[in-house]
Amino acid sequence: MRMPVRSRSLGRSGVQVTELAFGAAGIAGLYTPVSEEQAYAALDAAWDAGIRYFDTAPHYGIGVSERRVGAMLRGRSGYTVSTKAGRLLEPFSGGGDDLAHGFAVPATHRRVWDFSADGVRRSLEESLERLGLDRVGIVYLHDPDDHASEAFDEAYPALERLRSEGVVGAIGAGMNQAEMLTRFVRDTDVDVVLCAGRYTLLDQRALTELLPSAAERGTSVVIGGVFNSGLLADPKPGATYNYASAPQELLDQALAIKGVAERHGTTLRAAALAFPLAHPAVASVLVGTRSADEVRDTVRQFTTDVPAEFWQELREAKLLPEEAPVPVAVTGEEPS
Repeated sequence: MRMPVRSRSLGRSGVQVTELAFGAAGIAGLYTPVSEEQAYAALDAAWDAGIRYFDTAPHYGIGVSERRVGAMLRGRSGYTVSTKAGRLLEPFSGGGDDLAHGFAVPATHRRVWDFSADGVRRSLEESLERLGLDRVGIVYLHDPDDHASEAFDEAYPALERLRSEGVVGAIGAGMNQAEMLTRFVRDTDVDVVLCAGRYTLLDQRALTELLPSAAERGTSVVIGGVFNSGLLADPKPGATYNYASAPQELLDQALAIKGVAERHGTTLRAAALAFPLAHPAVASVLVGTRSADEVRDTVRQFTTDVPAEFWQELREAKLLPEEAPVPVAVTGEEPS
C-alpha cells in the first residue's frame, strides 16, 4: 500500500492541502439528486480518511455545495477550503430545476457572469456566508475562458487585494484548459491553478507549457478530472470522455492501459490517481465523489501500489510519453 493521504504546501502561500482532495460538485446533485444525508456521509467519510482539502463553488448546485461543505466543517479545524468567483447567484422565482446547468436541485437562483472587482468581492462575501466561515484557504477565478480581459484586469487584482487583507490564504484560477492557466502562471502572482482534465493518462496537454512554467515559478497545480469524466474510471462502450461520448480511439487507448494495469496487479483507477502527483509542480489530485462508498473506494485506489513495471510497459507500448514523470523509478532513471 502507498502511504496514507499526506499534505503539501501551495506555492509560497503556506496553505496546506492534502494530496487527495474532495471535489464537492457531486454532493450538490450533479446530474442526479443527492440527499443531505448522503452528502454528509460522503463528506464524513472523506474526513475520516484523512482528506482535509475540500473544493466547492457557487456554481455547484447554485449554492448547495457550499452550504453542505460548510455545515460538515462546522466545529472542526485543520482543513483547507477552496471556493471560486466569476458567477454571482441571483434569486430566481421561475421555478423548475437546474438540470440545464447540470444540477438536480430546485432553480432558486440564476447565475450571472461577473469578473469585475466588485463582483469578485461580492462573490466571496456570499460564499463565506453560505459556508459559515470568515475566511477560506483558496479562491479560484472560475472558468474565465470567455472573459480574459476582465479576469486579468479586474478580477485578478481584486484577488490580490483579498489575499493581502488576509481574507484568503492563496489565489488562483480553475479551468478545463491549460493555455490560459499558463498565462496566469507566467503573468500574475497566483499561488495555485486548478487544471481539470488536461493532465491525465489520456491527455498530457498541461505537460507542454503549464507544468514546466509552474515548476519554474514555484506555483502549485491542483489536477482535477483525472478520470476524464469517466473513461479512465470504467472504459467500455458508451463511456464518457470530457462529458461527451468517448471516441473509439480513446476508448481503445483506455482499454489498453487497463490491460497493462491488470497484468501488473493494479488497477486503471489507481494509476490514473497516481500519475499526476509524480510531477513536481502538482500538489493535489481533486476527485469528485457523491457517496461514502465512492469516497472509500477512491481512497483505496489512491493508496494502492502502482509498480514501476506498469509505467515502464506503458512507455514501451507508446501509451505514455517518455517525458511524462512517473511516481516510481523505472529502469534507467532516478526516482521522481
